[in-house]
Amino acid sequence: MNTFTPSSTNPVTMPPLDLAVALYDHYESIDEVKHYYGLLAIYALARAAELIHDNTALLNRCRNILKRFPLEIKHPNYNFINYRIGGIPRAYMLYRGHMTDEATRIYVHEYAEQLMHSPRSDSGVVLNMRRQNEIARQMVWIDVAMPVTPFLLFAGLTFGQPDWIDEAARQTFLHYDELLNPDNGLLHQCKNFTVPGAVTDDHWGRGNGWGLIALTELVQYLPADSPHRRQAEQYFVDHTRALLPHQSPRGLWRQEIPLPTAWEESSGTGLILYGYGVGLRLGLLPADQFRPAFDRGIAGLRQHAIKADGSIELSCPGCRCPGEGERRGTVAAYVEDKQPYRDEPHGAAPLILALTEEARLNQSTNA
Repeated sequence: MNTFTPSSTNPVTMPPLDLAVALYDHYESIDEVKHYYGLLAIYALARAAELIHDNTALLNRCRNILKRFPLEIKHPNYNFINYRIGGIPRAYMLYRGHMTDEATRIYVHEYAEQLMHSPRSDSGVVLNMRRQNEIARQMVWIDVAMPVTPFLLFAGLTFGQPDWIDEAARQTFLHYDELLNPDNGLLHQCKNFTVPGAVTDDHWGRGNGWGLIALTELVQYLPADSPHRRQAEQYFVDHTRALLPHQSPRGLWRQEIPLPTAWEESSGTGLILYGYGVGLRLGLLPADQFRPAFDRGIAGLRQHAIKADGSIELSCPGCRCPGEGERRGTVAAYVEDKQPYRDEPHGAAPLILALTEEARLNQSTNA
């Protein structure tokens, strides 16, 4: 298995919001931003724009990016229908009042309704729209919490639809209940992909990040009197605490989180740090324990995962129950069969999200 030795590279010292935009610029320069990880990058860019004092130009840029969906995009084969209209960032921009055009309102409402009526597994989780045969109907994977929960949450808040908000929370809780390892508080990625009723052996870094970002949006945006708030906060605190002991000496979390010989992975680290930043701002996480971990993580990303030209390192390639035969879903398959490379596209959004929380925490500290 691979281990990484400390890098001699100097850390990137650019201010966090400038660096966040630079990461997006670089990503956009090498690929069309449209896949689910691209939509999350647009969402992260919108969050960065809100923190910039003179943000009109950047918010306009976000609007123009999203107005290309769905008619000006050559769409790939999506797993979830809401990707077609810009997914999470389209719903967020509408919720925040940054996109109030009638087309956006129609699109978000229509696709939230479609998502509410999409097929479910026997346990109630939303199904991948391309995998609805009898075997696939029982497949559960934590990645699904990311596209479903925030989209329904923002749409429900915008249109005053409590059933959409209820379903947003329900989908995340269902995934945690199916995939949580009670022995260590970490998530497995998949269930029913290998043997019926079995979870994969992993505690994959980005998979834990996918679950945590869904909880992070719930604790940020659920109304104070929501019947789901107490459960969302408890799940969030429990998961963030379970992750804390596994931060590496360089400040990152690993591809297989509890395995000290696994390689350090940046996209999962970025998502975890985003959750930590939000938890610190909301007072859900004690600063004496979590602020040092957050600061070490940001420093680690700046030194080992982010380059001065906006390129990124150490992000895991697309990964869903890797391996073949008896190897499928094993820790070895997650660690050995998946290797990072420069500018792996899943990594941009998590790093931008982490940087937006660096900026927010810096602003609150300096206020």
